[in-house]
Amino acid sequence: MASTVSPRGLQQQTNRVGSIDRLWPTQSPFSQSETENNSTNADEPTELLSVSWNQDYGCFSAGTTSGFRIYNCDPFKETFRRDLKGGGFGIVEMLFRCNILALVGGGSHPQYPSNKVMIWDDHQSRCIGEFIFRSEVRAVKLRRDLIVVVLDHKIYVYNFTDLKLLHQIETLNNSRGLCCLSYDLNTCVMACLGLRRGEVRVEHFGLKVNRFINAHDSGIACLTLTVDGLLLATASCKGTLIRIFNTLDGTRLQEVRRGLDRADIYSIALSPNVQWLAVSSDKGTVHVFGLRVRITGDDASSQNTPSPVQSPVLSHQDSSSSSIDAALVPQNNSNANTSSSLSFMRGVLPKYFSSEWSFAQFHLPEITRYITAFGSQNTVMVIGLDGSFYRCSFDPVNGGQMLQKEYIRFLSSEKHLN
Repeated sequence: MASTVSPRGLQQQTNRVGSIDRLWPTQSPFSQSETENNSTNADEPTELLSVSWNQDYGCFSAGTTSGFRIYNCDPFKETFRRDLKGGGFGIVEMLFRCNILALVGGGSHPQYPSNKVMIWDDHQSRCIGEFIFRSEVRAVKLRRDLIVVVLDHKIYVYNFTDLKLLHQIETLNNSRGLCCLSYDLNTCVMACLGLRRGEVRVEHFGLKVNRFINAHDSGIACLTLTVDGLLLATASCKGTLIRIFNTLDGTRLQEVRRGLDRADIYSIALSPNVQWLAVSSDKGTVHVFGLRVRITGDDASSQNTPSPVQSPVLSHQDSSSSSIDAALVPQNNSNANTSSSLSFMRGVLPKYFSSEWSFAQFHLPEITRYITAFGSQNTVMVIGLDGSFYRCSFDPVNGGQMLQKEYIRFLSSEKHLN
């Protein structure tokens, strides 16, 4: 799939970084013709087309049928919006909290064609680059140095400074747009689908090394990386098991079980201190699992956020099966994942009897798609495509049912505190 790239002075603008509140002006960034185009749908109710976290999970973007909005998570508030008559946005990708956005049209009346990526600088109120492809754009991922565009069968990786094409990667059919990046300053890692069912390709761009991980027997439904890209978590289309891998050598470090029934996994989140993993699915329950991966130099009791300069290093010697245990730290029983009382018969009874089950749970209405992320102080945040935002807390010692702390209907600004 060939692409057409049009840079518009991007190299002068990539260092303009600051908070949304300060940098985003109030004037419309779109031309008069764009804001007045297709005014027939101006009176239609606003509907959500997409929601997406920013890289540090402190904000999220919401693409709607009539523009887009940006929300801060803690405290929760709407910080910015563009309401347009021209059409909707299916992808609104933030770059941390700066003024740069990647925009792709969506909905029945898209603002831009779905095969076009617009790189928008709201500080200048203008487009500073665009990409046009022959097929629909499934996802866009941003780092301060890279722009990654995901299509059905190919991924394009561009240099952010000059829009130069750096890599073209062939993948299995990827209608979900599965791709994730590390965001640490010292590492540059990307995970995406491989060319075989159940295979994940990991690119360590800084090391100029790639690795193919046979993560599941069935197709991949969801994947995510830690901030430094050293750990990969995956779920298959069956949705019963989540697996954690070392991206450097491909070793499987841990496996946890969401349930026995098939489920469509919507999101996987890893906590910044690499102690916890959260999963949301169409079953309506957010599950939190304890991780048993040892991190060199990491004080799990005190580290709540990753260092922007130096990330913890995964302790792992080689890829042999005997080295897996060396990379895992036994947690005391008070905060371990639940397991069956028959787990001592591992290898004799069916595999699920020896599985690790979730440590904490939060139940949601089974009415929409939810994505989840970790907040501060043992909290989990959940965004629904029905315009709902939840904040809940879990007991890091005893686990069990999570406590709802906040519930907001953010499209209508209704707020409920518990």
